[in-house]
Amino acid sequence: MRIFTRCCLVGFFAFSLTACSLPRGAALVQEVVREQKAAEPSFQVVEVTRADLPQLAQWPQTGDHTHYSWPSGTRGSNSSTIRAGDTIDLIIWDSDTNSLLTGGGSKSTEMRGLTVSPSGTIFVPYLEEVVVSGLNASDARRLIQERLAQISASAQVQLMLRAGQQNSVDIVTGVPSPGNYPLASKNVSILSLLSLAGGIDKSLPNPIVRLIRSDKTYNIRAERLFSDQSLNIVMRGGDKLIVREDSRYFTALGATGTEKIVNFDKERISAMEALSMLGGLSDSRANLKAVLVLREYAAGKTGTGPATPDLPYVVFAFDLTNADGLFAARSFDIQPGDTVLATESAVNAARALFGLIGSAFGLANSVNN
Repeated sequence: MRIFTRCCLVGFFAFSLTACSLPRGAALVQEVVREQKAAEPSFQVVEVTRADLPQLAQWPQTGDHTHYSWPSGTRGSNSSTIRAGDTIDLIIWDSDTNSLLTGGGSKSTEMRGLTVSPSGTIFVPYLEEVVVSGLNASDARRLIQERLAQISASAQVQLMLRAGQQNSVDIVTGVPSPGNYPLASKNVSILSLLSLAGGIDKSLPNPIVRLIRSDKTYNIRAERLFSDQSLNIVMRGGDKLIVREDSRYFTALGATGTEKIVNFDKERISAMEALSMLGGLSDSRANLKAVLVLREYAAGKTGTGPATPDLPYVVFAFDLTNADGLFAARSFDIQPGDTVLATESAVNAARALFGLIGSAFGLANSVNN
């Protein structure tokens, strides 16, 4: 009777286990790719090897992808060049009693707020339009004084320059003191300018420095800019700087060390580096033969050629039990918005099954006793 009762209980538990799925923290690879075998699959499965990497590199980029590039910069003169929009203050001194340049017994006359016109000139009485654009302050002062000497040999000129929009840089955001910063010379570097603005806001995670110059936009990660002196370029009038956080991320699910949203902390992250950032794979749960990267391509980015995926939804599969799969994972770039999924080993599900069966035997023993 005891043997019969034990067998009945075991049979009941075995039937119950086959009738419902075991609780698991991750999917089995068969469950993820099962639809690929359908007549009209809704997603594409790509088993990634080193031989596939050149072709996959041609596929479109996805997510909020930041294009990293940076201009080269050469040093200029130590004085600022006058440009349209700058403001010039002139003080003309003349000791001649009957000078045309001064009047009322004064030895000087002031002309303040002379704005350099779009054509690069300022108006000076008795001299008409004087072209000053492209000159530094010293050369412009000397030019005006030489021309005034034709009117009064004793005339002396004092010139002060205030930078306009084309001779200054706007720092828009990402620093404690954003604003418009005049360029005192042609050798003001980007790091010097950021320092004047109080440095990069410490609350920004993984900051990116964006430079808008004319009709081009450049991006560089802040830590790279700080570490390489050759990237410390000279600023130009009209430049705009925006410092912002790197908003790119990927998600982690399954039998990894964690399940969360992970921010990019560098320009490029490989599949292997992504797993490392997650704390690796769970030794007791993960299926090393099926680490998956799930990616969605935008409409119009699919096709039938080698440079595009066949379907908008793609599952990239890596076998980390052999050298080829390991090296492929090291060279495969994670894209913003990807999901890194470590599938669960079927062995782990079997262990859970045997554990429950063992519990069933224990329950049967307690009933018989």
